[in-house]
Amino acid sequence: MADIQKHAGLVDGLGRQIDYLRISVTDRCDFRCVYCMSEKMTFLPRQQILSLEEVERLAAFFVSQGVKKIRLTGGEPLVRKGIVKLCAKISELPGLRELVMTTNGSQLTKLAKPLAEAGVKRLNISLDSLNAEKFNAITRTGSLSQVLAGIDAASQAGFEHIKLNVVVMKGRNADEVPDLIDFILDRGLDISFIEEIPLGNVGHSRGETFCSSEEVRSIISQKHFLIDSTENSGGPARYVRVKGYSQSRIGFISPHSNSFCATCNRLRLTAEGRLLLCLGEENSLDMRSLIRRYPTTDAPIQKALLNALQVKPAQHNFSIEGPAKVIRFMNMTGG
Repeated sequence: MADIQKHAGLVDGLGRQIDYLRISVTDRCDFRCVYCMSEKMTFLPRQQILSLEEVERLAAFFVSQGVKKIRLTGGEPLVRKGIVKLCAKISELPGLRELVMTTNGSQLTKLAKPLAEAGVKRLNISLDSLNAEKFNAITRTGSLSQVLAGIDAASQAGFEHIKLNVVVMKGRNADEVPDLIDFILDRGLDISFIEEIPLGNVGHSRGETFCSSEEVRSIISQKHFLIDSTENSGGPARYVRVKGYSQSRIGFISPHSNSFCATCNRLRLTAEGRLLLCLGEENSLDMRSLIRRYPTTDAPIQKALLNALQVKPAQHNFSIEGPAKVIRFMNMTGG
């Protein structure tokens, strides 16, 4: 595929450099988290999902275009058969700085070590509660003990960093912020607190459950002295550190209260091959059709991508009031 033009990376119509691609390898998941999907989900037919070979080809194409960081997501990426071999192939792509993954942790007791050996550098593991009953209520089908065992397995597997992701919701888990901080400080892990993103109509009012990053920071500050940090992991999180705990970072991802759109550097590839130009919009480029139409040449794909980037939105327009404006569930997007 050497027919593409060389250029100085991917730049959108607003001059933002795009070097981060999130790839959803499946819309399926063994959990049914309340902020991510409805309780009774209908998943895509398997023939509509990108094959692993197609995912590998697209990963290689985007790296050739200047992408330095790839995150594999889902659904739950570890329920996709062949995921470890896919990781090994992507991690070896010349020019890729790092391959990382977001997971719910349910499969890590058996897959953490193979993933680290396959070249996955960092893991983000979702952990929205340390209370077994609350955890089950939020995930609907998840086992807290299974995920905690997965976190332990990941900690022993040799990843460069492990970060926990917490979607904070009033009335569900906001009261657990201090316990979650103690959990990561005791283990030398990182954590990010995420404002709930209104994708899909999930059955509860986002306005009633919304908990801002500033509220979370205030809760933490009641017990710990926080030091602002200029560190950047290549994503949207703003970081602080706790005085006296140099091993752990606390991140805040604030799509509502502190929009990160001005510095957006990422694209999202859904499991069915739609390249989403913005998390909060439906406009997309059908990469699946392109690579199936052009199996041996990348030039038309490059042209379509560069044209699409010129209309990448300046910002999302999320609102926590009323029904979700984007009906696509988070598991379809690649969390």
